[in-house]
Amino acid sequence: MRVLSQSVRPFAEPPGRGAALSSAVSYAAGPGLLEAVRMGVSGPSPAPAPPHVAIEDHGVIGDLQTAALVSTQGDIDWLCLPRFDSPSVFAALLDPERGGRFTVRCEGATRTKQMYLPDSNVLVTRFLGESSVGEVVDFMVPREVKHADPGTMHLVRVVRAVRGQVEVDIRCAPAFDYGRARTEVDIVEGAGAFFSSAAGQLVLRSTVPLAAEGRAAVARPVLAEGQTLALELSRHGSTHPLQLIQVEALLSATLAYWQQWVRKSRYRGRYREMVERSALTLKLLVHQPTGALVAAATTSLPEAIGGTRNWDYRFTWVRDAAFSIYALMRLGFTEEAAAFMAWLEDRCTEAPSGEGLQILYSIDGAPAPVEEPLDHLCGYRGSRPVRIGNGAAHQLQLDIYGELMDSVWGYDRYGDPISYELWQALCRQLDWLQDHWEEPDHGVWEVRGPRQRFTYSSVMTWVAFERGIQIARRRGLPAPLERWRSAADGAYLHVQQGAWDPARRAYVQYPGSHTLDAGALAMPLVKFTGPRDPRFLATLERIEEELVTDSLVHRYRNDGTDGFTEAEGTFNLCSFWYVEALSRAGRLDQARHTFEKMLTYANHLGLYAEEIGPSGEALGNFPQAFTHLALISAAVNLDRALDGRPRSHDD
Repeated sequence: MRVLSQSVRPFAEPPGRGAALSSAVSYAAGPGLLEAVRMGVSGPSPAPAPPHVAIEDHGVIGDLQTAALVSTQGDIDWLCLPRFDSPSVFAALLDPERGGRFTVRCEGATRTKQMYLPDSNVLVTRFLGESSVGEVVDFMVPREVKHADPGTMHLVRVVRAVRGQVEVDIRCAPAFDYGRARTEVDIVEGAGAFFSSAAGQLVLRSTVPLAAEGRAAVARPVLAEGQTLALELSRHGSTHPLQLIQVEALLSATLAYWQQWVRKSRYRGRYREMVERSALTLKLLVHQPTGALVAAATTSLPEAIGGTRNWDYRFTWVRDAAFSIYALMRLGFTEEAAAFMAWLEDRCTEAPSGEGLQILYSIDGAPAPVEEPLDHLCGYRGSRPVRIGNGAAHQLQLDIYGELMDSVWGYDRYGDPISYELWQALCRQLDWLQDHWEEPDHGVWEVRGPRQRFTYSSVMTWVAFERGIQIARRRGLPAPLERWRSAADGAYLHVQQGAWDPARRAYVQYPGSHTLDAGALAMPLVKFTGPRDPRFLATLERIEEELVTDSLVHRYRNDGTDGFTEAEGTFNLCSFWYVEALSRAGRLDQARHTFEKMLTYANHLGLYAEEIGPSGEALGNFPQAFTHLALISAAVNLDRALDGRPRSHDD
């Protein structure tokens, strides 16, 4: 460690891929909120937090380039820079010892609470003690926000003593490149700290003096009631001392950005708070400027504790993005849909002649990286391997064309008419699908066992051609309608004649199987079947008997044919599909009861991971786009049904 003067080292670009504060927290504010305080460093750092804070005990903040998870203990346990899919600098969520963590806590607290400032992604963690109350306001600044440097990342942490005297524990210990790169820390007198490694660098500016402790920058200031301190972490930036007035401007602009965005929502139903939180969460997962939406902000959070279903979700699945954009568009967020359509047009145009789309892409449209394990990380609660990259990129998943065409159909109808170039590219993809839809695939659940002719894939094949036909007829666009009609009919009959099991009185996972699959719940949602069709109602009854526990729905009962023998949690997407299926079938009391029970499985901030474990804990990557988009759809349709509003042809 070296102590540097402010002028010693320039902060160059690191290697690798390229309402005021007082009003924002006015519920607790008093005179002198932004009064600068001069405090030194005293005493040793406390013992580290207990390992592996639960997945659900986190909030998420982001700047539309990447996202950070903030625990209820005041720790940033996850952050990748500069993008969602970049190597992590904080990954204590996957390894408390090696992963890196950024701690800001108010000591003496007996309990903590978290909340978002209204209509925003600005997170407040409150530390409640017997004689003191402190709070930490965490936010990242979107690049569009006024006062932000558009060339860097701003992660800001503001600490205030609300009541009594508050001792603050600050410890910033990044671990670059998933903890594989050695980190050095230099203290910049009067300004903060500089972290460097072969994999990158970070600047931590502070309104209080910092000291080095090993490879961490630390401080133990004491705030009197009403006093405030601030910290700003960036990839590169000024060495000038941080001023609280600068922080005030950033917070005010960031809060205004989120509030102005969420006000565009057209939803005014009975579940507005949860729907808008889901919309804000989906927005956090949309990368700017590409318009790509990542499936989740994390990698390798397990689907079963100690299990091996640990996948990297920091990429753009065509399926997840299409569903998510469709959900946002239903609420009135058409700009996100337009950005995704531009991204999609590029992927369809780039696809080599005679080839289909990839299942998933990096957010810039490049192929997803090769899947590899990080053997040096212990994994969340010992769940290994920790993986980066995703081997599903090389799978055949035919259902993606249905989800894709459904979202294009919705955008063309309720957004802007799609371009001729996109239509040509989509026609080429449907031509490819016509030649390949009868092949076995890995299905929507990305099984790593043998390929099958999954029922859900055939349903979505029908959707792909049906939506293509509708777009062509409504717009008068050129298309081989007879060939598409023939393919749609073939897919439809394949499901009705092959996937319907008269003995089980249910649609099964694939012809010849005896396994039920919750993917069948989507049939009336995509209009493959009527919600009160006898076959669907019989399937719904079988699913309730075998896959539903209370309000929670399993994807299927695993018999090992998916490549794994271990159990997993219930799948939140399927649980919200179940709600929507019930509401469309007219079972409104049960649908409402089930939906409101599902809301109790959200964490304290209204966030969901991918699955729910046997004790109600969150499992899988977090926050999960699939879950939040399904919540939005279920809420919109349940509201309509409860209000007695007629369903239009397009709903």
